[in-house]
Amino acid sequence: MLLFGIVSAFLMLGGDTLQQSISQLLDVMTAHSKWLYIGIYIINFIFLFWLGCSHYGHIRLGQPNEKPEYNDFQWGSMVFATGIDASILMLSTTDPLQYLQNPPFGAKPFSAEAYRYANVCGQFHWGPMAWMIFATATVAIGYALYVKNLRVQRLSAAIDLLEGPQPYKKIIRKLIDFTVVFGIMGGIGSSIGMEIPVISKVLSTMTGLNDTIWLKLALFIILLVLFTLTVYAGLDKGIKKLSAWHIYTAIGFLLLVLLIGPTFKLIGAEGRDVFHLFGNFGRLSLNQTGAHSAFAQHETLFYWGWWLSYMPVMGLFIARISRGRTIRQVLLGMATYGAFSCMSFYAVLGGYALFLQRSGQIDLVHLLNTQGQAAVIAAVITTLPFKIIMLAIFCLSCFIFLATTISSSAFIVSSFTSLELKIGEQPNRWNRMAWVIIFILFSLGIVLVGSFQTIQAVCVIAGFPLIFVCALLLVSIFHAVHDGEIPLKLKKKKLLIF
Repeated sequence: MLLFGIVSAFLMLGGDTLQQSISQLLDVMTAHSKWLYIGIYIINFIFLFWLGCSHYGHIRLGQPNEKPEYNDFQWGSMVFATGIDASILMLSTTDPLQYLQNPPFGAKPFSAEAYRYANVCGQFHWGPMAWMIFATATVAIGYALYVKNLRVQRLSAAIDLLEGPQPYKKIIRKLIDFTVVFGIMGGIGSSIGMEIPVISKVLSTMTGLNDTIWLKLALFIILLVLFTLTVYAGLDKGIKKLSAWHIYTAIGFLLLVLLIGPTFKLIGAEGRDVFHLFGNFGRLSLNQTGAHSAFAQHETLFYWGWWLSYMPVMGLFIARISRGRTIRQVLLGMATYGAFSCMSFYAVLGGYALFLQRSGQIDLVHLLNTQGQAAVIAAVITTLPFKIIMLAIFCLSCFIFLATTISSSAFIVSSFTSLELKIGEQPNRWNRMAWVIIFILFSLGIVLVGSFQTIQAVCVIAGFPLIFVCALLLVSIFHAVHDGEIPLKLKKKKLLIF
């Protein structure tokens, strides 16, 4: 905890020099390490597709006849709300505009072909391949918890290759636990650092307040109070309620934009986007988007690092609420509630932004290039009727998104850093609240450093060591389901003999 506090202070004091150094590091990693990110995602997706379709998909995370602890809607809302944050509201609007001027597959900027592909890459980056990286940790931890009946307080406990008292295994387990916390800090810090400027800009547009660093600091204080109250309430009382509230506000906001905007054009455009997405899924997976599409390739690396950084916290959280579900139900649930829900944001918000740009109502691309992402969000919302109400709903959605993500992350990280917890025992509340404060300070440091490229670099760096953790988890899943099947076969043979 002290180490991350020092890093937070370093970010706050780093300034332009630190920003340049981080950007240079991102360029080096993009040039030399992108094949590792692409490779682990492809291997992970193919393996889990096989696992879900095979007879192993029937394995229940719990007793054979055990029923799920949460109903489908409760489970799905917690998965969706915890797996994403307010960044989906921002990026689903601005990503298509970036691809419109930097199109993949050799299309010319702002051409008809560029409009066809503008919303495809973003939906790929938030689609099934991305969500399946969470499923790896979820299945590994859920199997260890509810099938093998092991105590899994940390992600390293779900890796069977590291079981045992040998000193070198203990060292590797400690290293993995540190890597996990490092990744979570990078992912959470990047999310808040990306979203606070957007909320600040929207509030400025709505209230007339100046969009200054003092407004951003005020938002950090409000979030700190909100996060602290949620974490203090615990999992069921705090996070579960926030998840339900989030689903209602998010769906309500999307429906309002869909119904107020060009409804049939948005629906028709999404049908074409899905067609192009599946038609180009192989090329997108291999990051082969054309010789002159460096932007799309760079974005894939950023997203894959970001999703990897969230893998441990999401795996531990979803496994915790998935007792009684089969492996197949977990995988399908994450693909539907998670991936397709995220794609709906791109369909509505991204589709509406492209409609405004193409119809000439507002030059959002120019606004993005001159004033940044926050200005684009505010401009898009102000084109809607009842703009003050829509701005207020947007801000409310952002706060609930952030509170849900940060609260659940603090809950998980505090579990990692606690001493051995008894079965059913929750981490100490003061420990959880201390991590909330660290999250806020780290995120404030990222905001002070500035630039979206800094956020991208933090995500890529945070996700890199988790590539190897993901590989170990895949091996552990295969060992677990294969070795667990052998006693079952022997038991069936004995029954047949007698």
